[in-house]
Amino acid sequence: MPAATAAPNEIETLIRAKYPILYVVSWEERRVEEAVSRVCSGLKRTLHTWSITQGMKPAVQRTSGPARPSSLPGELEALALAHEAPEYTVFLLKDFHPYMKDYRVVRLLRDLARQLRERAQTIILMGPVLNLPTELEKDVTVVDFPLPGEDEIGSTLDKVIAAVKDNPNLDVNLEPLQRELLVKSAQGLTLDEIESTFARSLVEKKRFDLEVVLEEKKQIIRKSGLLEYYAPEAHLKDVGGMELLKEWLEKRAKSFTDDAREFGIPAPKGILLLGVQGCGKSLTAKAVAAQWNLPLLKLDVGRIFGSLVGQSEENIRRAIKTSESVAPCVLWADELEKGFAGVSGGVSDSGTTARVFATFLTWMSEKTSPVFMIATANDVSALPPEMLRKGRFDEIFFVDLPDAKEREQIFSIHLKKRKRDVAKFKLKELSKATEGYSGAEIEQIVVGGLYIAFDAGRELTQKDLITEAKNVVPLSVMMREEIAELRNWAELRTRPSSKRDDAE
Repeated sequence: MPAATAAPNEIETLIRAKYPILYVVSWEERRVEEAVSRVCSGLKRTLHTWSITQGMKPAVQRTSGPARPSSLPGELEALALAHEAPEYTVFLLKDFHPYMKDYRVVRLLRDLARQLRERAQTIILMGPVLNLPTELEKDVTVVDFPLPGEDEIGSTLDKVIAAVKDNPNLDVNLEPLQRELLVKSAQGLTLDEIESTFARSLVEKKRFDLEVVLEEKKQIIRKSGLLEYYAPEAHLKDVGGMELLKEWLEKRAKSFTDDAREFGIPAPKGILLLGVQGCGKSLTAKAVAAQWNLPLLKLDVGRIFGSLVGQSEENIRRAIKTSESVAPCVLWADELEKGFAGVSGGVSDSGTTARVFATFLTWMSEKTSPVFMIATANDVSALPPEMLRKGRFDEIFFVDLPDAKEREQIFSIHLKKRKRDVAKFKLKELSKATEGYSGAEIEQIVVGGLYIAFDAGRELTQKDLITEAKNVVPLSVMMREEIAELRNWAELRTRPSSKRDDAE
C-alpha cells in the first residue's frame, strides 16, 4: 500500500476501533492535519486541533454546564477540554512531546484513556520525535507517518507543472526517465520541502534540475550532525586501473530505477573495498556517487559514540534514518576497521561498541531502502568476522598496488589534471621507475616534480618526475610483510578489482 494512504488508513482503523490515544510521529503538521481531517470527515467525527500558541480550534462545546474560565497551563487545559467534550470527537494536539515529561500530563492521559474508549473519542498526539513515558506505553498506539512516496511526489510535480505550463520562459518538459529520476531524488523530503525545491529549481534554472534537489538534501545531512555530505568531484574515468571493479559498478548504474525493480533486480546493498593504503579506495567511493548522480554521505563512526548512556545507540539509529531519508544515495564508511576496533574485545566500554556494531550489521543485512554502502578497510585482521559474512555486502573487492599499465594511466590522469600535455612525457619509463608505488604516491611524485620545476622557474620535465620518484620510499617497501599477508588472505576470499599484468 502506498505511503500516502497507508498511514491515514491505519489512523481511520484505529479511530473506528476506539483506540483512545494515538501518537503520530511526523515533521509535517499540514500534511498530517489534512489526512486526519479527511478521515474525520469520512467517519463523521468532529475534529479539534490544538497548539500552545493557537489554543483549541474550533472551541469545544461542553457536554453540560456553562463554559468556565481556566487557570490551568495550556497543555492541561487541552486535556481537560477533551475530558468535557461530547462523543464522536477527535483531538489533534500538535507538538505535544515536550509536555510528556510532566507527571500531571502523564496521569491525566492515563485517566482519559479509559473514558475515551467508552465515549468513542480519540486523542492524537503529534510531534517530530517519539517521547513516550513508560507509564503510557500500554495506553498509547504509535503511528509512523512516512514522508511522501513516489505517487505523492509525482502528483506534486504535476501540480507544479500545471501551474507554470503557460510560462514561455520555463521548460517543464520531462522525458520519462528524467521524471523518474527527479521523483526518486526528491524522496526523503517533506511535502513542503518538495514544493519549495521544485519552485527553486524553476526560478534558478528555468527547468527541473536534479542538482537543486540534491542541494536541499545537503541541508538534511548537515542538520543531522552525524553524516558529512561530499560534493561530486571525480568520476570513474578519473580512477586509474580497476577495470573489473569499474565494470561491476557500471553494470549496476541503472539498478535504482523502476525498470530494474520490475525486472526482478533488488537494489544493490554495497561493496567492501579492501586493500593497500593509497590505492584509490576512497577516490572510488567518491567517483561512484558522481557517476551515478547520487548524494555521497560519509559515515564517521567516531561521531557516533557519545558520552551519555544510550546516546551512541541513538546516534547510529539517527544516522541510519538520515541516510534512508535521502535515499537513493551512497553511504561511505572509510577505514571501517578503526571505527569498530573494540568489538572483538580488549576495549571496555560497557558493551556500547558491540551494541552499535550489532545495530549497524542488522541494518546492512535487512535494509530495503536504496542506500548503496561503500566501506573501505586497510587491515583485514582488525575487521570483525561478522562484517565479512555473505549478505552484508554484494561483493568484497581487493585493491592491490597498480601494475605497469595502471601506473601509466595514473600518471596520465594526474598530469592532465594539472593541465600538462601528456604526450611530452614517457609514461612507460615513469611506470618502470615507480614499480611498487601506490596511486597516492604517484600523485605526490607529480606534485613534487611541479615544486621542483616551479622553484627552478621552468616547465615540468620527465627528469623532474624521475628525480622525485627516486626520493620516495614506497609503502610497499616499508610494509612488505603486511602487504604480502594481505594478498595471501585476499587471494581466495575476495574479487580482484583489476586485471593484473603478469609481465611484472
